[in-house]
This record gives sequence, C-alpha cells and structure tokens, in this order.
Amino acid sequence: MARLHRIRLLLGDENINKLRGKTVMVVGCGAVGSFAIESLARCGVGRLILIDFDKIEESNINRQIFALHTTIGRPKVDVACARIHDISPDIETIGVNMFWDEKSDIDTRPDFVIDAIDSVPSKIALYRWCTSHNIPFIASMGAAQKTDASQIKLSTISKTTVCPLAAKIRKLVRDENLPDFPVVYSTQTPIKNSTGTLGSIITITGAFGLRIAGYVIENLIK
Repeated sequence: MARLHRIRLLLGDENINKLRGKTVMVVGCGAVGSFAIESLARCGVGRLILIDFDKIEESNINRQIFALHTTIGRPKVDVACARIHDISPDIETIGVNMFWDEKSDIDTRPDFVIDAIDSVPSKIALYRWCTSHNIPFIASMGAAQKTDASQIKLSTISKTTVCPLAAKIRKLVRDENLPDFPVVYSTQTPIKNSTGTLGSIITITGAFGLRIAGYVIENLIK
C-alpha cells in the first residue's frame, strides 16, 4: 500500500504486518484521544475500537482533530470512524457511543487500550477492566492548563509528580492495589484562571496523543 510506504521503509514489512493484525481500543475521542486515534490509523493498525458518549461542540475546535464546523452536533465516535475510513478504508472500526463506567464491557478483547478520559471514576473503572482481562494500557493524565510541551513526560503512574490529576489517580490506584502502568503527564504547574473552566491548547493535547500513540505502536511491534 502506497499510503504506508514511508512507514514500511522505517519499520519494515514484518512490523507493518504486525500492526495490521492488532486491535487498539481508545476510550475518549476528544482532545488527546483524537490525536492518538489519528496516529494509529495513519500507522496502519488494523482494527480500532472507539468509545465516547459525547457530541462535538464548537468549543472543541481549538484542540480536537475531529471537531470542524461541519461536524458540530455529531457523535464523536461517528465522526472518528468516518475519518478513519477516509484515511484507510481497510481499517476495521467499531464505534461505541457509551460512557465508560464500572458496568461497562465489550465483547472484543483488544491488544492494547488507551485511556483518554476526563472523568476520574471512569478512568479507574477502565483500569480495573483492563487489569481483570490482562490487557495492557496507557493513560493520559492532565493535559489542560499547560503550555510547555517540553515538560511532557512518559513514566508510570507511581512516579508522576506535579500533575493534580495524576496525584488523585495515584492515590486511588494505590488504595485499590492496582498494578503500576504507563502514563503521559506534564510536570508543568497548571495555569489557573478565574472562570473555573480549564484552558487548553492543541500544542499540548496533540503532543499527549502523539506520545501515547507512539508508545502503543512501539509495544505492539515488539
């Protein structure tokens, strides 16, 4: 396939074939998740399971790759699946319009899971599910209120610092005796404002998503 030619030159035929045979589930198709999904599709991952309950709003346009004036009001998973099909029609996409919680489950068992959820209870519920099914996963911590991409780190949840979201997750993971797992987070002190709404910018959310996708691809071809 010509669309994968440059990646083939970098990774080789064997690894391209490996990626084609893999399934990745992304929970959260917003700011971080959309960039991870885009990367996985353009790198030739054969099947993508996309989970999100939300619709695209105009306020998403500043940071979400699926958000356009023409997609406002549409379910994020529908837009994501259509875009993937436009990138590579042979990728199998499964879009699930669902809010992930402790009761959630899917029949398919992916090879890897990406957590790009905002809700803390949903994140913990997903970690429990992945752990119970022995599925490797990587999680995004707080990408909002940050501007300095040089402070984005890849580590494990137990070794995170500064990030308030990571601190909450770290405590809950420890309290529930869940195993350590990889995360992308930022060591930048959050920039607060007086409105109560979290400011965000694509140069950070996009970098989070790309870093996560890179980690997943690296592990899928090992």
